[in-house]
Amino acid sequence: MNNQTDSLEQLREVKPRQVKRLGGFGFQRTVKIMEVCGTHTVAIHRYGIHKLLPQEVKLVSGPGCPVCVTPDSYIDEAVFLARQGYVITTFGDMIKVPGTESSLEKERAAGADVRIVYSPLDVLKIAEETDKQVVFLSVGFETTTPGIAVTIQAALEKKLENFSILTANRLVPPALKALVGSEAKIDGFLLPGHVSTMLGQVGYQFLEDLNVPGVISGFEPVDMVDSIIRLLAMIKKEEGRVINNYKRVVRDEGNPKSNAIVDTVFETVDAQWRGIGMMPLSGLQLRETYAGFDVRKRVDIQTPEPNPHTGCKCGDVLKGLMEPPLCPLFKNGCTPDSPIGPCMVSSEGSCSAWYKYG
Repeated sequence: MNNQTDSLEQLREVKPRQVKRLGGFGFQRTVKIMEVCGTHTVAIHRYGIHKLLPQEVKLVSGPGCPVCVTPDSYIDEAVFLARQGYVITTFGDMIKVPGTESSLEKERAAGADVRIVYSPLDVLKIAEETDKQVVFLSVGFETTTPGIAVTIQAALEKKLENFSILTANRLVPPALKALVGSEAKIDGFLLPGHVSTMLGQVGYQFLEDLNVPGVISGFEPVDMVDSIIRLLAMIKKEEGRVINNYKRVVRDEGNPKSNAIVDTVFETVDAQWRGIGMMPLSGLQLRETYAGFDVRKRVDIQTPEPNPHTGCKCGDVLKGLMEPPLCPLFKNGCTPDSPIGPCMVSSEGSCSAWYKYG
C-alpha cells in the first residue's frame, strides 16, 4: 500500500476505538483548537478528521504556512530584483504568490531568470557557475532556517561575491504568544511536528506559563486523533501543559546543534506577517559577520506602495477568526489556478486545503 492508503487504513482502525472518546468530554460551550501547521491542515481535510469531532469542538487554522504569512512587500522586493537582472532562486511554492503588481511566475513568463531549487545549497552551485548576481529567497520557519544558515556559512568560506539572500524567515513562538488571549479565543494548540523537531517541548514553555495547553503531533491520522483527544482532556481539566506526542521524531530538548548554528548566523528582529501585522522579535536577519550576504544591504530596492486586495480575508483565516469558505473570494475568483491571496497559493494554505478536500 502507498502512504495515503496506509493512513486511511489507520484512520478506519481509529474510528471504532476512539471516536466515542472524542465525543465524550461533555463540553457545554464551543471549544476552539488551532492546528498551527499547514501540513496538519491538509491532513485534517484529506482524511476528514474534522468530521469526527463533536459539534462543539472546532478546528481552526493558524499562521503555520510560511508562504501565507510572507508579506506583499517581500514579493515586491523579489520582483524588483528579478527585473534588475538578478537570478532569483526559490522554493517552488513562492512562485505564484501575488505581490502588489506582479508575481515571480509572471516575471519568469516575461523573461526573468527565476529558478526553483530544492535546497539552499543548490544555489551556491548556481552562483559558482554564473557571473550574474544570484539571490535566494530565504523564507520559512524554524525547520528550514538551519539549512539556510549552513549555506551562508559555506558561502563565506567560498568567498562568493555574487550570492546573497532576501530574508523573510519567521519564528513560530511569537505568533502563538500573540494569539493567546486574542479575539480568536483559542482553547489549545495542536503544535507543529516539523517545527518542533527544532524547538522541542522546551520551546513551548511560554504556553505552560500562560496556562494554555498544547500537544506536539505527528501527521498520520492516528497521531492527530490521539493528540486531539489528549488536548481535549487537558482543556476539560483546565490543565495548561504541553505534551510531546511525537516522540519518535521530536526530542523534548529539540535540536540544540541546529539551533546553535542558526543563532550563530541570525539574530531576531521585529517582523511583518501578512494578514497579521508587525510582531516583536518574530523574524530573523543576518548577524554582522554575515551581513554582506544580505541583498538589502547591497541594493537600494524600490517597491510600490502596498495595495492589498480588500476582499481577501487570509489574515482572518490565519488568525483563526474565519473559515475559508466564508471569504467572499473563495471559489469566486480565487482558486489554486488563479489565486488572489496566499492562503490559496500554497499547497499548505488553509484555503487551498478547503478548496481541494472540502
